[in-house]
Amino acid sequence: MAGAVQWESLRLRLSLLFAGIAVAGLGIVYVAVVPGLRASLVDDKLRDLRAVAARYAPELQQSVGSSVPAPRINRLVSQIADEASARVTVLLVVSGTQLQLTPLYDSFSDRDLSGLDFPAATLAVRTRRVRTGTEASDTGRVGEVAIPLISARDDGSPTVGNVVVFSAPVRDAERAVSVVAGRVLAAAGVALALALLAGSLVARALTRRVARLERVAESVASGDFTTAFPVDRDDELGRLAATLEDMRGQLAELDNARKRFIATASHELRTPIFSLGGFLELIQDEDLDPETRERFLTQVRLQVDRLGKLATDLLDLSKLEAGSLELRPELSDIGLVAQAVASEFEPRLAAHDSHLELRLPGGRLRTVCDPERVGQVLRILIDNALTHTPHGTDMVVSASRRDGTIHLGVADFGPGIPRTMLPNIFEPFFTTDDAQGSGLGLAIAHELAERMDGDLVAESRPGRTTFTLELPA
Repeated sequence: MAGAVQWESLRLRLSLLFAGIAVAGLGIVYVAVVPGLRASLVDDKLRDLRAVAARYAPELQQSVGSSVPAPRINRLVSQIADEASARVTVLLVVSGTQLQLTPLYDSFSDRDLSGLDFPAATLAVRTRRVRTGTEASDTGRVGEVAIPLISARDDGSPTVGNVVVFSAPVRDAERAVSVVAGRVLAAAGVALALALLAGSLVARALTRRVARLERVAESVASGDFTTAFPVDRDDELGRLAATLEDMRGQLAELDNARKRFIATASHELRTPIFSLGGFLELIQDEDLDPETRERFLTQVRLQVDRLGKLATDLLDLSKLEAGSLELRPELSDIGLVAQAVASEFEPRLAAHDSHLELRLPGGRLRTVCDPERVGQVLRILIDNALTHTPHGTDMVVSASRRDGTIHLGVADFGPGIPRTMLPNIFEPFFTTDDAQGSGLGLAIAHELAERMDGDLVAESRPGRTTFTLELPA
């Protein structure tokens, strides 16, 4: 139930995210378009009104403030208003402690001017320049163009005695903006609904795919590696599923290897332990002659040695797999390492009736490596050759430098390794026959080679088997 709530919550969050993106986008469009459109339309209206004012202002300049009778000026103002399709108002400028503007003539004489402040006219008087602006009126916002009428005082200095205001309502611009705003809001509502629907559908599809991944992940977490992750598309979730599927395969292989390792290790430990128990029971028999007792004690020592070697090999392998085995690289002569290790096997070679030939270069063969670990690999390879070849089988230990790589090889002239077994030769506990041995030596040697940035290569055919340790020179 908790998982279902979680997916529903994810679906809701994705749907809200889609809706939020749609609303934010349309909000940006609204903020960017509507105010700008309103300003643009009003500016166009004022620009047209200013052009009309510039055409008729000179005629008013000649009449206002002259000896032209007031009725005639009233008729002129009305005529200009009709031709300009605008309201024309002539204001008297009264200077004093506070600037006052008093209406003299108005083309709309039947309408009250008390609700208008004419801010553009005030600014035009103070700057003596044409000014434009808008203000609210009882019938809506109006646009205004104020033109100061400059005359001369008695001393000849210029002064603004009157100001003419051409005004017109901007309701058409407001109406156009309202229409656009309404359509944007309507589009926003439709887009919001579509975004919620699309977000819900996409979120539903995504959550279903994630839920399938979750179910398989729960199976893998519980130890069931049989169910595969669904790789249905080549997108982010598909690639995630492919990665998880690779992980599942690797975990399955590791789990199988762990089970095989435990089973084989248990078998390898159980065999010498049971053997020790049997020999100890026989040794406790008081009727044994000294020669038989000594032979049994020898077998006990051999089984104890086998247990000790197995325990050491398991410890080394676990350290290698955990990455905790420490290497101490130093400049070393591989030829000297090969000679020292070969001399250690002289007693076993004699008991095996075998001859070991050293094929080393004339000069020194130096490289930076851990000589102790290189010697350990070489011991494993020689011991493996002695263990898995018949008595009297000769072998060769060689060392050389080729293509910037040190090659240290151990070759024997035994029956060889079957071709079908060669790919598995470095797996833990893998053996090719029933000879004594834990099957861990080659696995340890291979891990050591990789830890030293090298490689261990096996080649075999009837009559010759060669293991070669390759190290960077």
